[in-house]
Amino acid sequence: MKISRRIWLAALLFGFGVNTFAITDGGLDGDDHPYVGLMVNFVEGVPQGRCSGTLLSPTIFLTAGHCTFGSDHVEIWFDADVESGIPANGYPFVGDIGGTPYTHPMYTNDAFVLYDLGVVVLDAPIEMNEYGVLPTLNQLDELKTRRGKKDTTFTAVGYGLQYINPVFVEAARVRMFATPRLLQINVPGFTGDFSLLLSNNHSTGGTCFGDSGGPNFLGSSNTVAGVTSFGINGNCAGTGGVYRVDRVDDLQWLATFGIFPPEE
Repeated sequence: MKISRRIWLAALLFGFGVNTFAITDGGLDGDDHPYVGLMVNFVEGVPQGRCSGTLLSPTIFLTAGHCTFGSDHVEIWFDADVESGIPANGYPFVGDIGGTPYTHPMYTNDAFVLYDLGVVVLDAPIEMNEYGVLPTLNQLDELKTRRGKKDTTFTAVGYGLQYINPVFVEAARVRMFATPRLLQINVPGFTGDFSLLLSNNHSTGGTCFGDSGGPNFLGSSNTVAGVTSFGINGNCAGTGGVYRVDRVDDLQWLATFGIFPPEE
């Protein structure tokens, strides 16, 4: 886990200098998820790396805890193609909106797959026709017993790398999507009851560095089942780890920012 963590961070840090596409084996998102944005986190004015995330309201942006931890400021872009607008769009220093980052109070870098949740409170509201929504309490548990659970699909969205191996990286700040399938949920030990494992292959697509914090929507809905959290290997292949946001500690923490799941 700690090795994977270092790989994710290295890709985030070096992501400013690489070029071309995003989400592995996915497609261009266009205007399908305009409330998904690209963020850059800062420490004392210095950009640290990029992640993805989701607007849950005009002022609340949801991402991963390892994307906000230790940072004091965030800039966010919502263009579907941030890459083609550089440098006129201000990347990586001045986005469409800035904000203040907050990290789940129980998050630590030493066990980053636990409580890997972050929020950015925007400096001003961003009005849209639709936003991402939270799952209800323990909503994803039903996927464990649903017959044919391997056919349960998610829609992963983000601005991360398209391809990586030890000698070549292909990436861009373009919003893309993939449709990974559920592989593992509520298994003692590795994923526990706090994360999901989704497919990451040529058939379904998946996530990679820079997609961290981006949403994994349940099916084709706008319900954020979880945020992209970790990778199993440095090539962004095989499986992708998603931190669930339907647990009581996450929903209670998000409620302090005025964000609640829909009424059942």
